[in-house]
Amino acid sequence: MINKLIAKIQKTQAPIVVGLDPAMKFIPGHIQKKAFAEYGETLRGAAEAVWLYNKAIIDAVYDLIPAVKPQIAMYEQFGVEGLIVFQKTVEYCKKKDLVVIGDVKRGDIGSTSEAYAAGHLGQVQVGNTMCRGFDEDFATVNPYLGSDGVQPFLKVCKEEKKGIFVLVKTSNPSSGEFQDRLVEAADGSGGKRPLYEIVGEQVAAWGAECMGDSYSYVGAVVGATYPEQGRILRAIMPKAFILVPGYGAQGGKGADLVHFFNEDGLGAIVNSSRGIIAAYRQEQYASYGEENFADASRAAVLAMKEDIAQALAARTKGA
Repeated sequence: MINKLIAKIQKTQAPIVVGLDPAMKFIPGHIQKKAFAEYGETLRGAAEAVWLYNKAIIDAVYDLIPAVKPQIAMYEQFGVEGLIVFQKTVEYCKKKDLVVIGDVKRGDIGSTSEAYAAGHLGQVQVGNTMCRGFDEDFATVNPYLGSDGVQPFLKVCKEEKKGIFVLVKTSNPSSGEFQDRLVEAADGSGGKRPLYEIVGEQVAAWGAECMGDSYSYVGAVVGATYPEQGRILRAIMPKAFILVPGYGAQGGKGADLVHFFNEDGLGAIVNSSRGIIAAYRQEQYASYGEENFADASRAAVLAMKEDIAQALAARTKGA
């Protein structure tokens, strides 16, 4: 699947993933009204509004981008009805030939991780039949329970030719409370390094076991809001694709991203969620109005694509 992701990035010339994080406050009134008219102000009504919103945005941008990243919590809040729409969204995106990154941030003790890995990336046996659950192409994984929480995902990646993105340095302001802590080096030298560097080294080691043609099935999550750390981690994980959240609404911009990419122009895919799906609420896209929210999302993707392309071109020119 990493080979497909790279091929899609090269075809679209857009190292962009659209985060499908549909908070109700982002869903235009006419969409909510239509859903509530059919199912009432219920969890099913909310889930229907999410589905209508998602579908319109996907239809507007699928030809411009290689991938989407639905955030499962935004669906789980609506219970079973929300999870049905999560799966419906995954299936619809795959019909549009989009790579689907399930932002599920799973990671637990071995047996539980086995179930998570099977449910999101692999298969589960039901009687004599092998069935697929959500069936995303990639999943985000929390490594902080250790390797026994990650190994089941690595096993599924090898079996299914799918991938994971391991949390290494996240984009949120408080990430440094743990991720930046200085930890003694394992070699006994007495030196100390940030925890995120040690996790990055482990990601590179895991990835060496799961290689595609040029990049590993094992990638990393590194926030756009920490460009210097991105530069360091890019060197530590040369064969890992980096999923870069934090663009746009969280403050990241194209100029912050250049160090996340390798010299081949690959190696990173940049996520924007509300900056795209709620673009109509931003001043520069306000002229589209609520009714044309999906057109505003398309315009935001095109602007993001240009911003990143200019930043990478400036790096190449300055090299």
